[in-house]
Amino acid sequence: MAANLVTWPGGVWVHDLAPEPVEQLRRRGARVARDLDELARRTELICIMVRDDAQVRAVLDRLLPAMSAGHVVAVHSTVAPDTPAELAAAAADRGVQLVDAPVSGGAPGAADGSLAIMVGGLDEAFAACRKPLGLMGSEVVHAGPIGAGTRMKLARNLLHFVAFTAVGEAQRLAEAAGLDLLALGRIVRHTDAITGGPGAIMHRPTAAPIPDGDPWAEIVEHVRTLGEKDLGFATELARQLGVDVPLAEHAAGELARALGLAPHGGGTG
Repeated sequence: MAANLVTWPGGVWVHDLAPEPVEQLRRRGARVARDLDELARRTELICIMVRDDAQVRAVLDRLLPAMSAGHVVAVHSTVAPDTPAELAAAAADRGVQLVDAPVSGGAPGAADGSLAIMVGGLDEAFAACRKPLGLMGSEVVHAGPIGAGTRMKLARNLLHFVAFTAVGEAQRLAEAAGLDLLALGRIVRHTDAITGGPGAIMHRPTAAPIPDGDPWAEIVEHVRTLGEKDLGFATELARQLGVDVPLAEHAAGELARALGLAPHGGGTG
């Protein structure tokens, strides 16, 4: 991420406890701050990417006394839901604006500047950091007030890791059925690249039930019909093979509601 900021007019200053990445960045044109005090004095926007809430607080506690009013801090670490508001209040006492700006896209997105960055904070704070963030991410979204970026990241990662858990079920079922798991993985990656995966159904601005006459109703009803059929077949196969698939069984009962439809026998809204 820092390497993509080297082209920013005026350059980028970096600091880290680990010397190796700092030296790599220095060779790419970054300037190295001796400590956090120098980093705070030399820059107007500081991006923090560390491991957890405690490390974010420790870094911010060192930075704020040396920062000037009007400067901006962007916290890229994924933290607890209430942490951004707490950090923003501490920064505001020094006249510093803080945004929570967690990222998604992993190491490949960080390397090529194609991350998704979800920003929570005041409009003026977002405007101050929007262009630099655009060097690190090709999708930069102002999610809302402080904390909204973190909440969006947590929702995104809920989908991510629930899907990973579902992968485990699918692999156990496939393995019990005598299938090649590596071939299955290739099929999943290939088709998700075509369809968009779970994000393919995330085009409505609300999770409320779809009202009668809505154009989405016919589309998702078709998805529900196929999904309930295939989940039924998959869970039956799992029973035959003695494979435990609780997520699939739960999904079979929840698919209609997830799509914005009423269960069979009910109205649509």
